[in-house]
Amino acid sequence: MIKLKRIYDKIKKNDGFRILVDRLWPRGVSKEKSKIDLWLKDIAPSDKLRKSFGHKLEKWDEFKKLYKEELKNKIELLKEIKEYERKFGIITLLYSARNEKMNNAIVLKDFLEELKI
Repeated sequence: MIKLKRIYDKIKKNDGFRILVDRLWPRGVSKEKSKIDLWLKDIAPSDKLRKSFGHKLEKWDEFKKLYKEELKNKIELLKEIKEYERKFGIITLLYSARNEKMNNAIVLKDFLEELKI
């Protein structure tokens, strides 16, 4: 099972294996208190894509399309995430974006759930 959660939200036991999927370290979060099991920054959107999106509603559909194209070139990292899901049962993809409905973690989760590996 893959869950999503803002890095700023309360840590819970049922988070399972916690993976930060942002390229940049979240502001105001200490590495010690975050309880992150893995920081997989290379699975995040490229800097160019991240900056062009800027969390603007009108760019959401294009962002999803372009990020999925980037993910197609990151099969080894996707396999790694799927392996953690098999091993731990529950993984939580952590992100720092304020918008909980339009962010890279949502696209990544959908992509992983559709992926047949």
